[in-house]
Amino acid sequence: MAMTLAAILVPALASDGARDIGDVLSTRLVAPFSRDGRGVWHLLGTDAFGRDLLVRLWTGARISLGVGVTGSALSGVLGVALGALAGWRGGLVDRAIVAVGDALLAIPRLVLLLVIASLWGPGLGVVITVLGLTGWMSVMRLVRADVQGVRELAYVEGAHALGVPSWRVLRRHVLPNAMGSALVAITLGIGNAILLESGLSFLGLGIQPPASSWGNMIAGGREWLLVAPWIALVPGVALVITVVACTVLGDALGDHDARRGLP
Repeated sequence: MAMTLAAILVPALASDGARDIGDVLSTRLVAPFSRDGRGVWHLLGTDAFGRDLLVRLWTGARISLGVGVTGSALSGVLGVALGALAGWRGGLVDRAIVAVGDALLAIPRLVLLLVIASLWGPGLGVVITVLGLTGWMSVMRLVRADVQGVRELAYVEGAHALGVPSWRVLRRHVLPNAMGSALVAITLGIGNAILLESGLSFLGLGIQPPASSWGNMIAGGREWLLVAPWIALVPGVALVITVVACTVLGDALGDHDARRGLP
């Protein structure tokens, strides 16, 4: 009885396994604008595991853009806070903050990212934290210079003469007029953060598979460049377009602020 049951099940299992392998082979390395062996249309093709690149591109965009925006926003908030404190207080506080910023600027940001990411271990939270902690220096310098210029204006002196608290003058009258260049720098920093995240993921120190980001998608396609170049080309083109769009948006914001006559 046992031999009869095995004789029935083994061929069935073998045929199912062969069918599954055939399905995987029919969907892998499909060229863009082509159909796989099952007749399914793939706009951007598939990778070596038969995964649709359009789906992976959208999934990777959610992570790469999220990391870029969050990391740039975190560095922007830190840079605005430290720049406003340095420009408003002056003296020893100003010199200390500027000295720390200059020391960090003297070290290439990519080197800092590689060292910190290798010490803490790769992961989404680590990448966002590292991008935020290593990108605030340029925003701090811009906000500091704008605050130093705005605090000498007549309406700020008038507010002090009326007895308005310093923190309220800074929050309501100085910072709103010193944020133009900071917003431009934060917008430009989004593209830079996306590039840095992609570089870390490409080196294996950023977003880890099975989660997809544009960086590890490019890394996964480098061994197939001669056979299926679209695996690395698709996320690479998306990365270039996104960074250029962030740069154009930042330049447009800068031109808009210049026309309005903001500092």
